[in-house]
Amino acid sequence: MYFLSFYSILEEIFQMKEPLVKRIWLFYYDGFRSMTLGKTLWLIIAIKLFIMFFVLKLFFFKSELGKYPTEDDKAKHVVTRLTAPAKN
Repeated sequence: MYFLSFYSILEEIFQMKEPLVKRIWLFYYDGFRSMTLGKTLWLIIAIKLFIMFFVLKLFFFKSELGKYPTEDDKAKHVVTRLTAPAKN
């Protein structure tokens, strides 16, 4: 009896009636729909990523390459910064 139910589950999985992308989407959609604590954790992760990649970049990482008009000038600046000796 157990073998028949396991076999029917495997048969259902490997029939692939729907495209792979759709099955993956439905898998995650059903998982997120039934979450309670997980939604809050994903929201916290999204907020932290937003802060790291957008807010910190705006205030702390200045674009030094914006003052160089051509790609060659930018490349030369990067090479000199990478190969310059460290300042003490």
